[in-house]
Amino acid sequence: MTKATPFLMFQHGKAEAALDFYVATVPATRIVSIERFGPDGPGPEGTVLRAHAEIAGQPVMVHDSFITHGFDFTPSWSFFLDCADEAETERLFAALGEGGGVLMPLDNYGWSRRFGWVSDQFGVSWQINLQ
Repeated sequence: MTKATPFLMFQHGKAEAALDFYVATVPATRIVSIERFGPDGPGPEGTVLRAHAEIAGQPVMVHDSFITHGFDFTPSWSFFLDCADEAETERLFAALGEGGGVLMPLDNYGWSRRFGWVSDQFGVSWQINLQ
């Protein structure tokens, strides 16, 4: 059986910090399992070889690349979070955007009463939508 799972590749050992931040910030987020590189590598000992998590209920895999790449995350791939109320919309927009950047400020763009798009401190982008 073929299965597609979103895969987040972090650089410079940031995977676990990102996961901890998402667990603390995004409802229905949890770390399911983490496998770490051991003393024999090939990545730095203790960094994330493979983690399985659920972000807002969406299964994802996470990895710390021990190879430095000339690319990182791009906003063309993002998590789209539907929020039930304005307070949650504001909270997630502020928390996820802190240390990152605002791609579209919270506003009414015609397709939503309240929508915003941010890039978080780890470079992952999030679309925040008030249902």
